[in-house]
Amino acid sequence: MSQAAPTLSEASPSNRFALAALLLGGAAIGGSPIFVRLSEVGPMATAFWRVALALIPIVIVSLLKKERGPKPQSLSDYGMLILPGVILALDLAAWHLSLTMTSVANATLLANLAPVFVTLIAFVFFSARISRGFALGLVLALSGVVILKGGRAAIGNGDLRGDGIAMIAAFFYACYILAIGRLRSRFDTLRIMLWSTTCAAACIFPIGLIYEGHMLPATVYGWSIVFGLAFISHAGGQVAITYALAYLPPAFSSLTLLLQPVVAAILAWALLNEAIGTMQALGGAVVLAGIMIARTSRVQV
Repeated sequence: MSQAAPTLSEASPSNRFALAALLLGGAAIGGSPIFVRLSEVGPMATAFWRVALALIPIVIVSLLKKERGPKPQSLSDYGMLILPGVILALDLAAWHLSLTMTSVANATLLANLAPVFVTLIAFVFFSARISRGFALGLVLALSGVVILKGGRAAIGNGDLRGDGIAMIAAFFYACYILAIGRLRSRFDTLRIMLWSTTCAAACIFPIGLIYEGHMLPATVYGWSIVFGLAFISHAGGQVAITYALAYLPPAFSSLTLLLQPVVAAILAWALLNEAIGTMQALGGAVVLAGIMIARTSRVQV
């Protein structure tokens, strides 16, 4: 008789630390819409600086690190390291573009469909088993995001093309999470982040230059915004998530990242004086409840 897989709440100390890193990473990325909104340059240029400037701390830490993991040995290895960067560039470009074509509520809401795509891809292509507890937690957390963004009324104020591009961004982010999850079994966090971030910057730069032309912030304030986006949301958030994916299932990790709109709402309240009403508070509570239910389910995804 086979032994049941452990629940996330029964995980080892390494897994508990990874869960804490995942939550911190999700919180850090949750602030990215605020940085994008406050940026002096366009959404594509902002996306470029997000990854380009993030290379500064990543390279410094990589050079200071004495013990390094395995190096790529073949063209296949190099391709696997480059692929997440290409996917991330497509994700950022699509999501930032959607912010200019549809409502912010729609773009954020639809981009958070990534856990659905992660679960479907894992089920269809990797024969993953989806437990009832995880499925319930997923549905509950997604419902919380809908409530947080204003319920059914939030879907009615956008543009159909922008909504579609936001869903494409969600698909790309799901692919990014799965690609990183598979890479973590072979390479260390810093090597993956160095390759993926460099590749993402190289892919986004020509898009920003062609689409917007103007790439440089005009003031110190403008530079502080893109540095904050790069250091906090990317270098901090993505590194924490990449580390966590070595210990946690990608499907659960993507579900936990639904904390991002909750964090964004709190930051919007604190920094932009946007009120948090009953719907927002209720939605945040439902998201947390869904994550807690998924956390106590069997690790089958």
